[in-house]
Amino acid sequence: QVQLVESGGGSVQAGGSLRLSCTASGYTYRVGWFRQAPGKEREGVALMYDGYYSTYYANSVKGRFTISQDKAKNTVYLQMKSLKPEYTAMYYCAAHTTYGSRYRPLDPAEFAYWGQGTQVSVSS
Repeated sequence: QVQLVESGGGSVQAGGSLRLSCTASGYTYRVGWFRQAPGKEREGVALMYDGYYSTYYANSVKGRFTISQDKAKNTVYLQMKSLKPEYTAMYYCAAHTTYGSRYRPLDPAEFAYWGQGTQVSVSS
């Protein structure tokens, strides 16, 4: 019942910034951002939950990424700063309609709905 559409990916020089957008249709309780590079496991990077009051970040992106929302547009953003070449990946928005694990908040298995992804490429 939930549909997610990501946008905002592209190519950027190392140290640059991008802002990704995730627009949702249908009710969501929590929304997260994930990334997956070729040959690597899907990795959670940021989460907004608990009525969008609480946020959570992976240690690897603290200070570089910021998750935020525009309630009127039903959109969640991921502001990405100080980008590194190793951040090159397909970035996905994911959501669920219920509470999740307090111990594994960014486990991809805890999310039921996924967007198609948007590619982020960082060059040196």
